[in-house]
Amino acid sequence: MQPVANISAFIGYVRVSTVRQGRSGLGLEAQRDAIERFAERERIEIFDWFTDVETGKGADALDRRPQLAAALNAARRIKCPIIVAKLDRLSRDVFFVSGLMSQRVPFIVAELGMDTDPFLLHLYAALAEKERALISERTKAALARKRAAGAVLGNHTNLHEAQIAGAAANKASAVRFASNILPVIREIQTLGSNSNRAIASALTARGVRTARGGQWSATQVGRLLSLG
Repeated sequence: MQPVANISAFIGYVRVSTVRQGRSGLGLEAQRDAIERFAERERIEIFDWFTDVETGKGADALDRRPQLAAALNAARRIKCPIIVAKLDRLSRDVFFVSGLMSQRVPFIVAELGMDTDPFLLHLYAALAEKERALISERTKAALARKRAAGAVLGNHTNLHEAQIAGAAANKASAVRFASNILPVIREIQTLGSNSNRAIASALTARGVRTARGGQWSATQVGRLLSLG
């Protein structure tokens, strides 16, 4: 069972990945909206917010998500639950979810309701993991059938078209990344940090990484704002 929590205060946690964003359909702003609607409906207060932005594989490791670690520390300190919009905002990996459940911090999933048993969180995570594995197997099987039928995969005669498509995909990825970070920057600006240098420092202090996983500079902030 999850420990008894301080029901007057909760920690909000939101997360996006430039790789996984499309599968979830929930950006940072949408996740916050979902949590805030849940909090209003349940008449609870969000004590603080923590945000992780991931950009690469292996991002389910806790040391790659500094704001989740900070949220866990804050929740332990004030003895309250952490709220997420959907279970996959914690992880799609059942082992990782099981590890979080052992942290002795209650997790509330707004999509599932206030009283969802921790066992069900494990079960939903296991089902999501199995679904991923089945999709991967079906994709590999379909490619194998195409090869057996004589199809040539990865046609090099279309290299120029592939390069154009790759450039377009990179630009689209940059725009999606900007749309994820801009709500965080707007919040920082409302707190009084308006210069690019000050915004970069605030993003770094919050543990928000650049698209390549590094720390922010004033120049990078300026480029991102130009996409908004």
